[in-house]
Amino acid sequence: MDQQESISPVPPDHQLPPAQSAPARKRRFWIWALVLFSSSGILYWVFHRHEETSQSSATAQGGGRRGFSGPVTITTATATKGDIRVYLNAIGTVTALYTDSITAQVTGVITSVHYKEGQLVRKGEPLIDIDPRPYEAQVIQAQGALERDQNLLAQAQMDLKRYQDAWARNAIPRQTLEDQEKIVLQDEGTVKNDQGTLRYDQVQVAYCHLSAPIRGRVGLRLVDPGNLVTANSTTSLVVITQVQPITVVATISEDDLAEVMEQPHHGVNLPLEAWDRADQNKLATGKVTSFDNQIDTTTGTIKVRAQFENKKNELYPNEFVNTRLLVKTLHNQILLPSSAIQHNGAAAFVYVIQNSQAIMRSVKTGVAEGGNSAVQGVNEGEVVANSSFEKLQNGSKVTIAKEAPASSSPEGNAP
Repeated sequence: MDQQESISPVPPDHQLPPAQSAPARKRRFWIWALVLFSSSGILYWVFHRHEETSQSSATAQGGGRRGFSGPVTITTATATKGDIRVYLNAIGTVTALYTDSITAQVTGVITSVHYKEGQLVRKGEPLIDIDPRPYEAQVIQAQGALERDQNLLAQAQMDLKRYQDAWARNAIPRQTLEDQEKIVLQDEGTVKNDQGTLRYDQVQVAYCHLSAPIRGRVGLRLVDPGNLVTANSTTSLVVITQVQPITVVATISEDDLAEVMEQPHHGVNLPLEAWDRADQNKLATGKVTSFDNQIDTTTGTIKVRAQFENKKNELYPNEFVNTRLLVKTLHNQILLPSSAIQHNGAAAFVYVIQNSQAIMRSVKTGVAEGGNSAVQGVNEGEVVANSSFEKLQNGSKVTIAKEAPASSSPEGNAP
């Protein structure tokens, strides 16, 4: 057999790739060059953005903002010197000075109800009548027993007088006289018992006619004529709350108690204001009358009671109110609008306007009241920015407008 015919062919997967031509190698070179160039561009862009972000963070930590071309239009506020009051804010509850829940002291049928729901009643004004006839009959019986025993006592006293005269003449033995003296004493005791029974029955009759023990407002009607009520029942027949004057009970922190007690009269007579739940409208002003005798260990607070005249019924029993306890007044303080003060964490600062530039200056804030705050670090008469804080940075050029620009945010957060 021929030698060439005896050699078996090489399988396709073991064959070497054909040699590439020069143009193919050149295309491959440019493809790899393009890939490397693109990768280098991406890496450069990522590195450049990271550097810009780091610079922006450093600028923000230093209190600066991204600059804006041209001057920033702002409104301003001027630091003034004046007085500012120190308040303690708390939640309070309007509490009636007296609340009477009147219950039945006798058993009987209600014959009439004299009051109207929500009526203001005076002390002693009739409210409810209970059928008094059974108790009036008992009064008559007690009066009869008293009259009988009073006459028996009078008879015993006359006999005693006769026995005393007879004893003076030695007409009777001593024992007879002493026995009569004791009979008189027994009858005197019986009369006293009858008098007590009569008074008790008279009180029962009085219980049949319920009247207002205090001046106040009557609640909703709880009983009607014809209802049977029983003595010593826990069911109230009528409830009266005193509304003039009225009190507010609020709580203050034990941490503020020492400052309050340092005031004259240990805090008694300090003014306390009651505001509505939205804390927008002041309802009334009263004076502190007393403090609780112990601190609540579960909340770390102490209760304080203030009294209000409530002549116009501004306060209603059990109403929730916001309270402001005026502790003291600080004098000659530098005051700025709270909206002009910016915060960066625990630090506070303002932009002082000098030579049409906003100069950032750190300040220390104090008491705030009515939209103003006491500050240290600013002098009286200095002008500070009060708007456009999102555009300002240290050294920014500014122009002053009469009204805040529409895009300004005076309450904006500091960087």
